Amino acid sequence: MAAAMDDLSGGRLTLGLGAGWQEREHSLFGFDLLEMKSRFNRFEEGLEVITRLLKSDAPVNFEGKYFQLREATLLPRPVRSGGPRILVGGNGKKRTMSLVAKYADEWNAVFLPPAEFARLSAWLDGLLRETAREPQSVKRSMMTGLRFGRTRKELDAQLFTRNQTAEELRKRGIVVGVGEEVVEQLKGLQDVGLQRVMLQWLELDDLKGLEALAKVVL
Repeated sequence: MAAAMDDLSGGRLTLGLGAGWQEREHSLFGFDLLEMKSRFNRFEEGLEVITRLLKSDAPVNFEGKYFQLREATLLPRPVRSGGPRILVGGNGKKRTMSLVAKYADEWNAVFLPPAEFARLSAWLDGLLRETAREPQSVKRSMMTGLRFGRTRKELDAQLFTRNQTAEELRKRGIVVGVGEEVVEQLKGLQDVGLQRVMLQWLELDDLKGLEALAKVVL
């Protein structure tokens, strides 16, 4: 399905893959979430299977604990060589970053202030070189939270309601501010190598606020 969507969109799809975390979601659809070690083992097998199916024109054989392929071929073949770009998200140095270095075209960090993002990005550079890949071959993006106000009064009211401070949230990597304050924080992330940011807009009915944010940032 991902390969077909990538073809139909003219190569615009990014395929995000992860080990899973939402227990209720897994229960609803009948999937065993597994304990953490097994979950990441299954994820690594899945990445191996998916990348080989997308990239190999020859039939694929794979014998793992969770997945088994016997002369499997993905048809029709992806129009884009290698199929859609693969994104792997997370900050874990123990397993996640090594999987990014081995399989991903894009690393999606989660809730990091600029200095910590820079440290993890440098760590990824080292892992990529160990696997004979160039650091620039993996795009850097981040998903993080946002507290935005059209006015100082509006922002202060948001923070007061949640018993939060702007300083506390920024230390957690969340973008907080009005007007140019948001732009400056995004520029700070850009300065340490971030190439794409995904800001969580949780006030789903506040379309005027979203429009105001877009005007400020764009």
